[in-house]
Amino acid sequence: MRLSFSPFNAGMGYEEAFRLAAELGLDLEVPYDLHEALALPDAKALRATGEALGVGFTLHLPFVEMNPASLIPSVRALSEERLKRSLEFGEALGAKVGVLHTGQVPVRHPLALDLAREALEKTLSALLPLPFPVALENLALAEEDLLRGPEELKALLERFPQYGFCLDVGHALVELGPRGPLLYWEALGDRLLHLHLHDNHGKRDDHLPVGSGAVPWEKFAPRLAGFTGTAALEVGGGSQGVRQSLARLKAFPVR
Repeated sequence: MRLSFSPFNAGMGYEEAFRLAAELGLDLEVPYDLHEALALPDAKALRATGEALGVGFTLHLPFVEMNPASLIPSVRALSEERLKRSLEFGEALGAKVGVLHTGQVPVRHPLALDLAREALEKTLSALLPLPFPVALENLALAEEDLLRGPEELKALLERFPQYGFCLDVGHALVELGPRGPLLYWEALGDRLLHLHLHDNHGKRDDHLPVGSGAVPWEKFAPRLAGFTGTAALEVGGGSQGVRQSLARLKAFPVR
């Protein structure tokens, strides 16, 4: 497993993040939204720095003010456009994988749900062929999140074999309780490309360092031993949060 961390969650600028990644032998998960909002280094500049330091990249595709399942055609079209730009960015970056949120629906009315699923599938189709692997992430943190539970995500991935799965351990805990991460792994382990590793107390998406919450790491972490994909620490707490999480993971047979 190749491990990265998110500078966004850790609250770091790139200069500090590159230093820490090089020191710890980690990659970086780049948050594309910040590159839309701020004057940050472009993909080629990041890649050049990474190559000089031995740091690779994964990419979190845009999710702020974006809904690829929107019932409003113009909103869905804008989401599609932003996602296509982020894929171009990721290709220039040399991203190993991209992570995609699957969208929201305003009300859980049967008609709205059908239209939202149709809209999401239009967006996913429009992004093909993918320039690098893209993994759909489990959400179900809010009432508006479209997909719920492993089976709905599995059904979508069966219709779109070009995509893989990103298991967000913290999201699974909030949605389904302590067995949530294992339930998602059992249902979708054969499609698993990427992991988001962080912790919480089962109530909200706190992004705590690994081992600081209610995720049952003793049961979950041994599965990481045979995982050959990528993973990102999405933890707060600055460099100490990253170091604490890495130390906690190293206590298990994950490498």
